[in-house]
Amino acid sequence: MKFSPLVDSIAGGGADTWKVHDRAVAMKAAGRAVTFLTIGDPDQAPADLIIEGARAALAAHHPGYAPIAGQPAVRAAIAARIARRTGAACAAANVVVTQGAQAGLYCAMQCIAGDGDEVIALDPVYATYGAVIAATGARMVKVPLDAGRGFHPDLAAIEAAVTPRTRAILINSPHNPTGAVFDEAEKRALADICRRHDLWLVSDEVYEDMAFARPHLSAWSLDEAAGRAVVVSSLSKSHAIPGFRLGWAAAPPALAGHIANLLMCLAFGGPPFIQEGVLPALKTDLPEVAALCEDYRRRGQAMAALLAGAPGCVVAAPEGGMFLLLDVRPTGLTSTEFAVALLEAHGVAVLPCDAFGPNVAGRLRISLTLPDDQLLAAGRRIVAFCESLRSAA
Repeated sequence: MKFSPLVDSIAGGGADTWKVHDRAVAMKAAGRAVTFLTIGDPDQAPADLIIEGARAALAAHHPGYAPIAGQPAVRAAIAARIARRTGAACAAANVVVTQGAQAGLYCAMQCIAGDGDEVIALDPVYATYGAVIAATGARMVKVPLDAGRGFHPDLAAIEAAVTPRTRAILINSPHNPTGAVFDEAEKRALADICRRHDLWLVSDEVYEDMAFARPHLSAWSLDEAAGRAVVVSSLSKSHAIPGFRLGWAAAPPALAGHIANLLMCLAFGGPPFIQEGVLPALKTDLPEVAALCEDYRRRGQAMAALLAGAPGCVVAAPEGGMFLLLDVRPTGLTSTEFAVALLEAHGVAVLPCDAFGPNVAGRLRISLTLPDDQLLAAGRRIVAFCESLRSAA
C-alpha cells in the first residue's frame, strides 16, 4: 500500500540518538541498575496547587469537551501572564491552548509556511524542528551557532541566509541542547531582521523560567517584532508537569484563528480538567517554579565543575535550561560510541547530540534531571570512564 509523502517528512532522523536511551531502557527492564541522563523529564514534584486543582475539576465532573482554542478563562490567564511578564499588550484573542509547546509549534508552522518556502533555524536545533518544518513542505535552512561564541547567534550569517523564499526565523532561548540564553541585543537584532524582510519570528520559549546567566526576554516584548511574533511555551518544564501536555501559542489574532482551525482537525480541544487545574498556576508566579530553576542552576554549575576534570573532554556550562553539553571528540570516539561504552561500563545513559545538527556532532547532552547526589555520582562515573580511556590509550 502507498503512503503520503508526508510520512517521509515526519520520520525524522538520527536514529542513533535514541539508540542509547532505548538500550538503557532494555537494560533496566532486564534488572540492571541504570542512571538516565537522556530525557528532560523533571524529577521535582509538581506544585500541590496544580494537582489539587486538576483533581477538584475531575471531582466536579468536568470531563467533557473544552472549546477548541481553550477554556476562555485559561486563554485570558495566559494572555494576562504574557502581558505581565513582557509589558506588551496580549489578549485572549492572541492565545490558543495547545497540547504542549510541541503542538503549538507544529500548528503555527503549518499556518505560516508551505511548499517551496524556507524557514531559518539555528544549528543545533531541537530534534523535532526538522520534521515540523518538513511537514509543511518548507525547507529548513540551518545557520550555525558556533561554540566559540558560546552558541550565541551570528546575526550577519542569519541575515545572509534570508532569501525571497524565507518565511520565518525559528529561535529557541534558553536553548536546547546548548543552554545558551540569548541577550536583549541579540533578540532585538533578530526581530529587526524579521521586520526588514517581512518575516515571522517564531520563538520557542518553553524554558523561559530557567534562565540563569541573564533574564529571559520574550519575543512578545519586542517592538521590532510587533505583529509578527509567534511565541510557543508551556508549563511542562517549569512546573514539572510534562504529562499534562498543557501549552500555548501566542500570535496575532488572525494567525491564532488559523491555529485554532487546525486544532479542530487534530485534537478538537484539550482536556478541560487539566486546563482548570493549571489555572491558578497561570495567575501567579509559584515559589516552586523559582526553586526548580535554582535546582538546575546549581546542578549545572556543580556538574560542569566536576566534568571539567574528565580527561579528553570539554564541558560547556549552561546559561539556562536543564541540560549540559560535553564534547567528547578529543577522546577519539564518536558521541554514540562514547555513550554506548559508558552505558555498558558504568550504567549511565546520556544522549548523543549528532541528530541536533553538525554543529554539536561529537557532543553529549546530559540531562540535569536527577537529585544532586545521584547526578554527581553519575558525573563521577563519567569522569572514571574518561580516565579509563586515557589509561587504555
